Amino acid sequence: MTDPLALTFAETDLDAIAAQKGRIAVVLDPDGGLSVVARRVNKLTRGALTRLTEAAGFADKKAGEVITLAWPQGLAAEALDVVLLPRRAETALLRKTGGKLAKLLGADGMLVLAGNLNLPGELALGMMLRAYAYDAQKTEKATPNGPVQVMCARPDVDVAALQAIASGVFFTRDLINAPANVLTTTRFADQLAELSHLGIEIEVLSEDRLRDLGMGALLAVGQGSDSPSSVVVMQWRGGTGDDAPLALVGKGVVFDTGGISLKGAAGMEDMTMDMGGAGTVAGTMKALALRKAAANVVGLVGIVENMPSGSAVRPGDVVTTMKGDTVEVINTDAEGRLVLCDVMWYAQERFHPKAMIDLATLTGACIVALGHENAGVFSNSDPLCNAFLKAATAEGEGAWRLPMGQGYDDALKSRIADMKNVGGRPGGAIVAAQYLRRFVRDETPWIHLDIAGVASLKGETATAPAGATGWGVMALNRLVKDGFEG
Repeated sequence: MTDPLALTFAETDLDAIAAQKGRIAVVLDPDGGLSVVARRVNKLTRGALTRLTEAAGFADKKAGEVITLAWPQGLAAEALDVVLLPRRAETALLRKTGGKLAKLLGADGMLVLAGNLNLPGELALGMMLRAYAYDAQKTEKATPNGPVQVMCARPDVDVAALQAIASGVFFTRDLINAPANVLTTTRFADQLAELSHLGIEIEVLSEDRLRDLGMGALLAVGQGSDSPSSVVVMQWRGGTGDDAPLALVGKGVVFDTGGISLKGAAGMEDMTMDMGGAGTVAGTMKALALRKAAANVVGLVGIVENMPSGSAVRPGDVVTTMKGDTVEVINTDAEGRLVLCDVMWYAQERFHPKAMIDLATLTGACIVALGHENAGVFSNSDPLCNAFLKAATAEGEGAWRLPMGQGYDDALKSRIADMKNVGGRPGGAIVAAQYLRRFVRDETPWIHLDIAGVASLKGETATAPAGATGWGVMALNRLVKDGFEG
């Protein structure tokens, strides 16, 4: 799996600047004022920073911009990157700017002269998140980035916590980016089992066990594939022994053809990301374990492959869920909710969680509604939902709450079974959430996150290259830290 950037913090050593190789980045206030560190760099470069700040057009530069001076005179470094940031820059700007610096990294690494920047750890985290490349399937690998050292006035940054977050995000990205012939259902379960070395208790429930439990909906989705279905249970016991856990439930469809309701050929190759919910749960569990979160959290993922074959579930078939409700399968391409409903019910039956959050690349309708800027948020609990939205906002991960109601639920009425698995086209993402709501006990605070639009993107973002984003790991980590620890 991809490892995060090697990163250290140290007190500023002005005498070490001149001999530093690789790249040097120096933080400069956008108003052009030179700090003690900037003045030393300016002296070494014989006034390069003064010339820059006095040049025409500098006044038009904005906070967050990076200006590169190649082969600066007086320095051993190959480049001097001037980073325009106010001392009290906000987290979002710091991470975005860190992402810009990460794109400049090379094999010789970088010295970042952050001076008295208020939150140097956020700048560093932005660098770590953007310094990611998925090249597992390429014969020619990317050149590894050299180490990064941040010199600043307050170097007491919790580097281990930053590494834990980045490791969790990278684990999610690696899983989602992997092609389906590499991340098979079996290999997915095996990779999650490897988390046991972090202190996470792992159980893999086989098809026979799922059949004994009555998970007819989940098994129906996978019955057309030669690859076995499973549920993986990941328990992190960092809190009080008898404290009920937070349950995170993820949809793990390693490839989704649509089944008998076959998808169109265009874009079907992207359906390797349909296990994004499970990938996010796995990355979150890894981050929590690495930073030894003082909370009890259980992650449960349903791993299946949705394929058309002579044994595949058909439109019109009726399946029985673990809860005991029957479902008329109208569209086999609405399979994620069939996987989730059984795993959600199992999570409540076994663990009686204090709250439950499910994540899934569930509906194209959510992308139509919210684009690629926000995940859809649905909940039966205002306090839990508000806490999550606050955490997502703090981490810069877009999320927007959508409504629920009886009118949407009525669309699921079936003539021959307890419910259908789809309604009509209107409000498709909401109707899907209403389906899942039927498998949430009244006493369980619950959130459904539809991450179809944010789990993987065609273009890069400030802190991620094109492909899997790792959306949700940081928000869920913060939610646990702020609301479930202690």
